[in-house]
Amino acid sequence: MIFYESGKVFLTDIENLYNQTNYLWDFRYFPLSALFFLPFSLLDFGLAFILFNCLNFILNILICLMMYKIIKAIRGQDHETNDKRIILYISLYLMGVPHILNYIYGQINLFITFSILASLLIFLFYKNVKWQLLGSIILGISIIIKPTSLFLIPFLLVIRLDLSNRKLKIDFSTSVVRLVGVLIPVLLNFSLFAFYPKLWSDFLSTNFTGSNPLALNFSFSLTKLVTNFCYFFNIPFNQLFILIVLVGLVGGLGFFSYILRRRDTNSILFGYTMGMTIMLLTYFDSWDHHLLNLTPLLIISIFNLPRRAKLIDYIKPSFFFFNFFDLILVGVWFLTYPLFPYNFVGTFFLFVVLYSLTRYFLVKRLKPEEVNLQ
Repeated sequence: MIFYESGKVFLTDIENLYNQTNYLWDFRYFPLSALFFLPFSLLDFGLAFILFNCLNFILNILICLMMYKIIKAIRGQDHETNDKRIILYISLYLMGVPHILNYIYGQINLFITFSILASLLIFLFYKNVKWQLLGSIILGISIIIKPTSLFLIPFLLVIRLDLSNRKLKIDFSTSVVRLVGVLIPVLLNFSLFAFYPKLWSDFLSTNFTGSNPLALNFSFSLTKLVTNFCYFFNIPFNQLFILIVLVGLVGGLGFFSYILRRRDTNSILFGYTMGMTIMLLTYFDSWDHHLLNLTPLLIISIFNLPRRAKLIDYIKPSFFFFNFFDLILVGVWFLTYPLFPYNFVGTFFLFVVLYSLTRYFLVKRLKPEEVNLQ
């Protein structure tokens, strides 16, 4: 409903794009995202909803095909040579509970996941400058549609600090091409902000400084847990300050561990996974259907790691929780929020993923005691 209405407002009254009286829920995205939904807004709502979810279904098929192609190419040598386990995990992804709300709400998370995997596939398999530029442009378009993948941008940098040799390694040309590509679509929004200054102020208010980030809700982000705590106990707080501090702490830990990584093979995969984990941990609103942007990356990571690596014992339970059980905790939150307004279990498993990725980046090698020999 939000995206359907946003297309109409973009066409008829763009300066009020962030006037939340136009929507059932708040529209919080870049202004050009509304342009993407304009074709649907020109149709009857019922027909638009059906066509949109048909497109979601097609995107899910393409997502599964890309997951299969990536896993086949980068899975560890000690994994099974047949494809039964790959098909099993892809089937588990398709059975995931986050799909329910994604389809019911007419959400756009599969557009983001498709773009993330398409860019990941390009970065892994096509090293030519033109392909690197295309991959980053695709990621930039996903940020326009929904900025969930915004924190993936730092991990596009091909940079590594080799502590053993005390040497900073930078692929300057590839890094610049990727940054230029991802920023081109994003910066197009600022031409609209410059032409309509009210859009810029309303965008900031809706996302960072207005009343929406203050509201008590069931988001499992660390930032929302902190603001819920302050709100519940009537502690004065500045939501933007809390956001900046937590992004600095969590994002700084994730990015610097990535720079200090001990291995370079398929590092962009784990960088993407880290970036998405940071986003879900730190932005105000992290909902169950947003997990569709993370679970495919976790599946691919499971197959890329050694078959019996101890780190899988952290990633796999997190995947199963996100895929099947997180929505149950949302229901529990509605029963308990008058006394305990903290949906913290999802936060815990995000920290488990953060820990496993940080450990993967920093350990020198997988030692025998880090391998499950059962």
